[in-house]
Amino acid sequence: MIDPRADIHPSAEIDPSAQVGPFSVIGAHVRIGAGTWIGPHVVIQGPTEIGQDNRIYQFASIGEAPQDTSYRGEPTRLVIGDRNVIRESVTLNRGTERGRGETLIGHDNLIMAYVHIAHDCIIGNGIIFSNAASLAGHVEVQDHCTLGGFTLVHQFCRVGSYAFTSMGSALNRDLPPYCLASGNYARLIGINKVGLRRKGFSEASVNGLHRAFAEVLRGRSDRKSRVASLMAETDLPEVRNLLAFIQESSRGILRAGRV
Repeated sequence: MIDPRADIHPSAEIDPSAQVGPFSVIGAHVRIGAGTWIGPHVVIQGPTEIGQDNRIYQFASIGEAPQDTSYRGEPTRLVIGDRNVIRESVTLNRGTERGRGETLIGHDNLIMAYVHIAHDCIIGNGIIFSNAASLAGHVEVQDHCTLGGFTLVHQFCRVGSYAFTSMGSALNRDLPPYCLASGNYARLIGINKVGLRRKGFSEASVNGLHRAFAEVLRGRSDRKSRVASLMAETDLPEVRNLLAFIQESSRGILRAGRV
C-alpha cells in the first residue's frame, strides 16, 4: 500500500490499510490512520496526526512549519480528523508555541485546491473551503460553513456555523453564524436562507434568524441592549446561538450594509 518510490521516515506511523503514492515524503513524527489515501508528490511533516479515510491529493503540503516570525522550531503540531478531502496544492501549517501550539482540522471537510490554513486555526466539521480561500493565523471556522473562492480571513477572526461568504470576500471582523457576507472589506447582507433550508432548518428558525438579523445587526439602537432584550424573549436555539456569538465577539462583528 506504500509505493516504493515514496520517502518514509522511520518514525512515521502508517496504518497498514493506508496508501501512499509515488514520490510523496512522509516526515518524522507523522501518524496516518486507517483507510487514508495519500496521492503522489504530497509532503507531510510532523508532528502531524491524520485520522481515518482522508484523501490528500498531489502537491499538498501538510504539517509544515508555521509562517510566523516567532517560530523557533518548537515541536508544535497539526491534527486532522476523519474523512476530509484535501485537494491539490493545499497548505496546512502546524501551530505556534505562543498560540495554541496546534492547528486543528475536524471531520468531513472539503478543502479545495490552493486553500491555505495557517497556524493555530481551529476548523470544525462539514465545511467547504472553495478554491484559494485563505485563513491567517488563529482563525476559528465553525461547522457547516461555506467559504467562497478567494475568501480571505484576517487573523483572530471567527466564522460562525452555517455562514457563507461570496467569492473574493475579505473578512476583517467576525462573521456571525447563519449569515451571508460579501465584499472587500466584507459586509453582512442577510441570513443564509437558501443554505439553511437545504440543511433542513425549519421555517420558524429561518424567520426567527431573519428577524434577529434585522433587529440586532441592521438596527441603529444600542446593539448590546438589543441582544439582551431578544435573548430574554426567544426560545429558538439558532437565534440564541447567533446572539451568544455576538455577545462573545472580541474582535467585533462585520457591519451590515449593501455590497
